[in-house]
Amino acid sequence: MSKNVEKYFKEVLITEEQIQTRISELAERISKDYEGKKLLLLCILKGGVCFLVDLMRALDVPHEIDFLAVSSYGANVRESTGVVKIIKDLDDPIQGKHILIIEDIIDTGFTLSYLMKLLEPRNPASLKICTLLNKQDRRKIDIPVDYIGFDVPDKFVVGYGLDMDELYRELKYVAVMKEGF
Repeated sequence: MSKNVEKYFKEVLITEEQIQTRISELAERISKDYEGKKLLLLCILKGGVCFLVDLMRALDVPHEIDFLAVSSYGANVRESTGVVKIIKDLDDPIQGKHILIIEDIIDTGFTLSYLMKLLEPRNPASLKICTLLNKQDRRKIDIPVDYIGFDVPDKFVVGYGLDMDELYRELKYVAVMKEGF
């Protein structure tokens, strides 16, 4: 951790090495589960991009990618408002396709619940969820998560795509923010 940013972080929760090892394990499992099928990786922007890029390079099955941008956080808000807004919808229809939603973090479940209700009527062949981080203690809506990178405690985390006011996404690890920042 560089001196310039370490004053903002309480601790490194998940190292770069731990992330890459877990992504390899997830990719192996996903590749097995989707063997013989064409997969569409549906990345939830912006936070899921780092995870998507590393995961797609580790997969051994043919796959396409698409992006969906949603927001349930306002500016300078550190907790979900519970109201989900679609900022960018999918480029192509998903009917008959095997969809794997790629998410950076799941906490309350509001966003994923909304997305599942949005996507299911579009008749995909299958619809599953893969998240890098899972905050089960914050869950308000039960969401079936098929692939989980790491279960994490209820702490405000940044790095590896996760941000605080659009900052720190570039970190190669996941860190816990200090109180007051």
